[in-house]
Amino acid sequence: MLSLDSNDPLPLIDQIANAIQKMIDDKAMRPGSRMSSIRKFAQYHGVSRFTVVQAYDKLVAMGYLHSRQGSGFYVSSRPTPRDLSEAAYKLDSVIDVVWLLRNSLKDRASKTMPGAWWLPASWMVETGIKKSLRALSLKDGEFLTAYGTPGGYLPLRDLLQRKLSTIGVVADTAQIILTTGVTHAMDLVTRYFVRPGDTVLVDDPGYFILFGGLKSFGAKIVGVPWNNDGPDTCAMETLIKEHHPKLFFTNTILHNPTGASISQPVAHRMLQLAEKYDMILVEDDIYGDFHPTMATRLATLDQLNRVIYVSSFSKSVSASLRVGYFACNREIAENLCDVKLLTGLTTSEVSERLMYQLLTDGHYRKHLDKLRAKLQLARQTTISKLENIGFTIYCEPEGGMFVWAKLNDQSNAAEIASLAAIEGIMLAPGNMFRPHQESSPWFRFNVAHCGDDATFEFFRVGGFNAEAPLL
Repeated sequence: MLSLDSNDPLPLIDQIANAIQKMIDDKAMRPGSRMSSIRKFAQYHGVSRFTVVQAYDKLVAMGYLHSRQGSGFYVSSRPTPRDLSEAAYKLDSVIDVVWLLRNSLKDRASKTMPGAWWLPASWMVETGIKKSLRALSLKDGEFLTAYGTPGGYLPLRDLLQRKLSTIGVVADTAQIILTTGVTHAMDLVTRYFVRPGDTVLVDDPGYFILFGGLKSFGAKIVGVPWNNDGPDTCAMETLIKEHHPKLFFTNTILHNPTGASISQPVAHRMLQLAEKYDMILVEDDIYGDFHPTMATRLATLDQLNRVIYVSSFSKSVSASLRVGYFACNREIAENLCDVKLLTGLTTSEVSERLMYQLLTDGHYRKHLDKLRAKLQLARQTTISKLENIGFTIYCEPEGGMFVWAKLNDQSNAAEIASLAAIEGIMLAPGNMFRPHQESSPWFRFNVAHCGDDATFEFFRVGGFNAEAPLL
């Protein structure tokens, strides 16, 4: 018999559903068993028929029950769960391009995460999101159930037009297309421009998810070395002459993973090379809002002639909402919008409306100011701790969440990361950020996740800072 408590804050519907679910899980009710009729269950337990219907329907939705027309509800057969226990960490898993993704996004609460690429949830605008969700739920309209518009929610695109103007980029709304984040924007660009065998230039080191995506389309990716003021333009021209690429994907402001930002002379030279060799530059500016000053951008100097500008709010507002965008010349924007429709129809207007509310409620600027201040303090603290245990810092970033550091030139970051994983510490080894996962002594540290001294203690007691290979 079920034990129901009218004084329990848990609704009766959930009490009933949870109790039946537990009996089925405990095999007290076998597959194929017929449930009590709604009328009998309601009479026996002293609840309304509506309550029983809602509880049964919830169990049907969860796969515990199924209904037979004219016969009632029955316990469903459920597959025996497979053993999902994690296999032991293996050294060769470190060189897998999706290693960092798999190990970052699973069991996050049980790990120390200096290799993460997101900010802690406590740093984000969760309260504002809840408030905006409530406000949005009270609005009438078909946006909750219908497809969005091809380019995305127009008021948000108008807002982004004004946002771009603050960094000196002049664009009309037709040149701005909303996406489900930067990765989606880059995927659309790749689908439109790249054919199997085409060469594409990328940052070296750079955005590892992009590398995997390009390879999945059959692209040949060639890395352009990064200096502390942007891509090495001499190497860039040599590689262009040799490989004749169509595109160069580059992350210009607070670069992932080095934290460096492009200088104006380097940006000018890149645009000269793009014009000379008829090439498109795809500028990833996802971290730009974290920069404390007006940084140089390719899109500002080029005015979207040869630059496709991509960004999102995944890092500064919410990764869950998945709202990003690209801006480019009108012809490319129209074509990429068609690709968007053919490959995924429209983006979520619910998320886009929610993002619009978050950006216009007056709190976003203050939120960014707080984030920059927190990141500055965390960055200073992390750099000091790393240097105290023997790390060399690539450069001291002007903002953002990443610090690029190494113990010595002989250390193999991938091997050390494998050992750290055994201790529940998820590091981001430098080989993950190389176009072809070449060996690297560097690590990318997310300063927002370096408050736990376990990371520094691991390096301090590990004896890794010897001038010899680890293994």
